[in-house]
This record gives sequence, structure tokens and C-alpha cells, in this order.
Amino acid sequence: MSKENPPRLVIIDDDPITCKRLKTALSKDDYEVHTFTKGLPALRFIEENFCNLVISDIRLPDIDGLILLDELHKICSALPVILITGYASIPGAVEATKKGAYYYLPKPFNLKDLRALIKKALRESEGLEICEERLKIKQRRYFAGLIGESSAMKNLFNKILKIAPLDCNVLIEGESGTGKELIARAIHYLSPRKDNPFVAFNCGALSEDLAANELFGHEKEAFTGAVSKRIGLLEAANEGTLFLDEVGECPSSLQVKLLRVLQERQFYRLGGTKPVAIDVRIIAATNRDLRKMVESGQFREDLFFRLNVVNIKVPPLRERKEDIPALVLHFLDKYNQKFKKDVQKVSPDFIKVLLNYSFPGNVRELENIIEQAVALCDKKTLEISELPPDLKLIGKTQPDIKFLPLKEYEKQYIRSILYLTGFNQKEAAKILGISRTTLWRKMKELNLS
Repeated sequence: MSKENPPRLVIIDDDPITCKRLKTALSKDDYEVHTFTKGLPALRFIEENFCNLVISDIRLPDIDGLILLDELHKICSALPVILITGYASIPGAVEATKKGAYYYLPKPFNLKDLRALIKKALRESEGLEICEERLKIKQRRYFAGLIGESSAMKNLFNKILKIAPLDCNVLIEGESGTGKELIARAIHYLSPRKDNPFVAFNCGALSEDLAANELFGHEKEAFTGAVSKRIGLLEAANEGTLFLDEVGECPSSLQVKLLRVLQERQFYRLGGTKPVAIDVRIIAATNRDLRKMVESGQFREDLFFRLNVVNIKVPPLRERKEDIPALVLHFLDKYNQKFKKDVQKVSPDFIKVLLNYSFPGNVRELENIIEQAVALCDKKTLEISELPPDLKLIGKTQPDIKFLPLKEYEKQYIRSILYLTGFNQKEAAKILGISRTTLWRKMKELNLS
């Protein structure tokens, strides 16, 4: 690495003097050094900033050094970690090595030895480039839990930023599996209500009576079996956000009650006689065309207008395929952690198949595909063999397109013309529109005999 981009070291030790001395010494070696006296703040820093090497005391005030080691390797399995301790023991060294520590260094240690060890670890570390690239991708493509750098997603992010601070209702429209709830959560967590509850309710998951009870709650003895008062989701979301998923499935009688809540900002629990005042933001989502439902009388027009103050349309995955590689890496990391795997890469052919697939189930379907692929994979790279059978067929039917350097294309083209002319250089030069001398020079340069 150049001085303009020096290796970044993180030092974690509960002794501030040790941190200061190591930083002073190692900064002279052209390292960028960051020090922490606790493990958790260091962990948060490393999650957001690429790091080449970690030096950590094994006894920290907030986290055990071996647990920290596990967490660091979840972020980047190739990250070299040197553990230092004043309580050195052979069993401790063996356990640390088994868990993936690069070296187990007892105190007191010689600074010269530490410097040599750092150089050796940086020289031998493999896979760090993958971790660095993934972090760059994450920083470039992540927005409040959403992933994408396509123009469609950038427009969506900008809209979320504009409407999040405004205390207005929002209607999110999009196909199943496009991430409508993630968008609702992003709006909530970027809004002034972020420290208050976000409550989600699926309008089509329950019968009409159960849905009303779930939303509004009930008073004691409101019906048989109501042995105590129950708070509903509307009340639970007070001063926060209520997310109404699949609002198009909402029964007509429940639509009337919801309209009253939106108009009056109050409601009655089932069996209650006193109104309950609430302050809640409503974000609704649907995969159906509510306008057509209004025209056919299936959805109340006044409720539609109350919900549709700001409208967000979520693009399906087939319309933003340039986001697929970033999504694949995100799900790869997620299921590596879940299944305790170490799949590091995705083959170009694997990605090519996904890019040629229409994804009727959108992002949710892509996540399921990657979850299955990681679960089945016993190598370091996801290959076509890990794809579901129907997707493998797509891979076989697609033309084998190979992207080559410009020089290689030039070489192949000149070779084909030479074959065409029976290696008659005069005729080949005429077809290529160059002199025989230039053709001879090109043949020598490109190793064409």
C-alpha cells in the first residue's frame, strides 16, 4: 500500500497509556492507527471502516477477547487479529488459535517483535480485498436498510428523505416481495417519530372480527372470554407509526372504522364507551391497484384519498437488475453468518443466470435462492450447481457471452481475416484497410504467426 493509502490498524486495550504508546510507535511506520479502550466501540468502527489488522487485549471491560474475535471474523473472515494478554497460558493460546487468532502474544512483548509480526500478518493475509470491496459496496449501496444503486432506487431514496420528516400518511404500492415494509421502516426511522414504536399489521391475515380486535383492542367483558382489558395495535403505536400491510385486503366494515380514526384521531375499544385519543402516523402498503378497486366499489374512495397523501411506487426487481449483484452479496453475508459458512465469492456464471431471470417473486425470491445456495454450498464460491433446477435451465439456454480485453478482440479479428484469405497478408491487409507493413507489425505484436 502507498503512503496515500496506508494499512489501517485498530488497537484495543483497556490501558490508555498502552494505546497511546503503540499508536505513537506504529504511526511512525506509516500505519493509520486507531485506538479503543473498549471492544464494542471498536467493533462498530470496524463494521463501518475497512481495517487491515486488529491488535486486541484478550481481557476487555465490556466484551471477552475471544467473543470479540468471533464478531470480527463475522465482519471479515480474513481479518488478521493479534491477541495480547498479561495472563498468558498454553491452553489460552491454543483456544485463541483454534478460534482463528493470527497470533497470541504474551505481555510484556518486544516492540520490534510486534512490528515484525504486523508486517508478516499483512503480507500473508488473503481475502482482505474481498472484505474491502464488500464494505465499499455496502457504503455505496445501502440506505436505511435498503439496497440499490440503480436510478430507480436512488429516486426512491430521495423521495424517502423528503417525506420522512413530514408527518403525513403514505401509501406504498408495489408487487409482493419488493420490500414495502422495509421502506415503511426506513420512513419511520428517518422521521421525528423514530424513538417511538413502529407497529406492523397485515390487513388480510385475520378474519374481520379478529382484525378489529387486534387493531382497536377491547374492554373487559366486551365479549365472552374477555377477562381483562386489551390494548390494540393502534394504541400500541401511539406517537409512533402504524404500518398497514396489504391494505387492499381490508374488509369494508374495517375500512369505515379506519376512516374514522384518520378523520377524528380517536377510536373506541370493542365494548368501550369512552374515545381513546391517539397521535399516530399511518403508512399503508398494497400489491393491488387500489384505484381500480375504488372504481369497482371494493375500496372506499374517501379512505383511499386519506391514505394516499404521498404515494411511493416500488420498482420490481426485473426493472432494476443492476442492483442484483449488491443484493446477492448482502444475502451471501447474511446466510454465511446464519449457517456459519465461509462462501467468499459468486461466480460470473451464477450472476449471469440471475440477470437473465425475471424474478416474479422479486427480492424475496432472490433471498430464498441465495439462502438455499449458501446452505448447499461446500466450496468458497457459489456456482451454477447451487441454483434451483429451473434456474439452471436458464443458464444452459443463454448464449455463452465472454467479455475480453480489446487487444484480444483485435487479435481474434485479425486471425479470422487471415484464415479467410488463406494467410495471404496482402489480401488480408486490403480487407483490414491497413498496409502490409502495419499488418506485419500487428501480427508480431499480437503473436500471430
